[in-house]
Amino acid sequence: MNNENFTLSEKIVSPSYVRQGLQARRGHEQRIRALLEQGKCPEEGWSESTIELFLNELAVLDSNNFLGNCGVGEREGRVASSLVARRHYRLIHGIGRSGDIAAVQPKAAGSSLLNKITNSVVLDVLKCAGVRSVSSCFVVPMATGMSLTLCFLTLRHRRPAARYILWPRIDQKSCFKSMITAGFEPVVIENVIEGDELRTDLEAVEKKIEELGAENILCIHSTTSCFAPRVPDRLEELAVMCAKYNIPHIVNNAYGVQSSKCMHLIQQGARVGRIDAFVQSLDKNFMVPVGGAIIAGFDDEFIKEISKMYPGRASASPSLDVLITLLTLGASGYKKLLSERKELYTHLAQELKALAERHGERLLHTPHNPISLAMSLDGLQSSCDKAVTQLGSMLFTRQVSGARVIPLGMKQTVSGHTFHGFMSHSDAYPCPYLNAASAIGITKNDVELSIKRLDKCLKALKKEGNIEKTDSITLCKGISS
Repeated sequence: MNNENFTLSEKIVSPSYVRQGLQARRGHEQRIRALLEQGKCPEEGWSESTIELFLNELAVLDSNNFLGNCGVGEREGRVASSLVARRHYRLIHGIGRSGDIAAVQPKAAGSSLLNKITNSVVLDVLKCAGVRSVSSCFVVPMATGMSLTLCFLTLRHRRPAARYILWPRIDQKSCFKSMITAGFEPVVIENVIEGDELRTDLEAVEKKIEELGAENILCIHSTTSCFAPRVPDRLEELAVMCAKYNIPHIVNNAYGVQSSKCMHLIQQGARVGRIDAFVQSLDKNFMVPVGGAIIAGFDDEFIKEISKMYPGRASASPSLDVLITLLTLGASGYKKLLSERKELYTHLAQELKALAERHGERLLHTPHNPISLAMSLDGLQSSCDKAVTQLGSMLFTRQVSGARVIPLGMKQTVSGHTFHGFMSHSDAYPCPYLNAASAIGITKNDVELSIKRLDKCLKALKKEGNIEKTDSITLCKGISS
């Protein structure tokens, strides 16, 4: 309804009532205007009615929703199911064009505007989360692993002779396969044990640079967010090293946006040295469905190169999901979630430490990991080899999701490379352990229920019916049942 239609409405309904409705609509429009003018995440969240009004206004700008449109092309935004159309708010054309995921589509002004606004809002959130100097970013409809691959493929054009990627070890298959898929040879740098923590071996990284030659190295692929006892890489030192040897630096910041410590490491790394791009997951940081990531950096031209490397158009679903979420939360709502996560990390650590002491275990000391915690399982390992893995199965069947149980001596081959001690980020970590994480969206009830169920599982494994010792020979009863 525009002003002319409101004026006409006054001839049908009492003018005072119509003017009241007009004022209410202007409240919605003022929020939309501020978003378009500033391109920032609103401080306070929007109501669903404002968000739906905005999305419907965007949808009518796309040609598939024109009243008199007649399409004769192969892609005309036709959708067979009205349910699917409503699910996507009739924004059917996706984002980008065949040569650039960030390009504007002539047939889809609304979807193009959605794409630009989402990237702008996300950039603002990254700055608020701690990377103040980030200059450019875009949402890509791929998860973290494939988004990292896109970064490596872009670097290939800048460093055509390079064939190696230096990678401080983190035992997650997608990180490793992202380099293999891009056609490069990962050079695994083993971590060093400092206390309980696994930390970056800077000496080994520099030695490998000198051995292979800087010109033959595509980049250093570092990591922030990770499972304890591994901790974020020494980003500042790696960034300085990259600047010294003129080697690009790509950071896997998968679920690091929710951690002020991880974001601070990226900010400091970019300040003192070199970070070319950092990649983060949408689902892990913004509580949206899996399928999107943010590629961000400090050089507008390089980020633009990455966006142009994406072949073809792309799904707008991840952009739509994260925009709706951030408009719903507002900057204050998102900051509140980050603050709650940090508080519950402390609570989880306290509860896990108390539980560990009750069972003769200990909470591993990993102060440099701001999200993940680890509790030793030495007692289970010494009682029975199968007891450690059985604990993981018991937790899963009792609906404790996300907990990871890491036994000793696991071996895994990924794309031809064999990792010893797989899942522990080390060839020879000294003890088995259990992981738990305080990630965004966790509640106090999650913490307390998981601790209660973990306690019951540990007690059950130690009962006489499960583990029995006779003449120093350990017999496991009922473990497999």
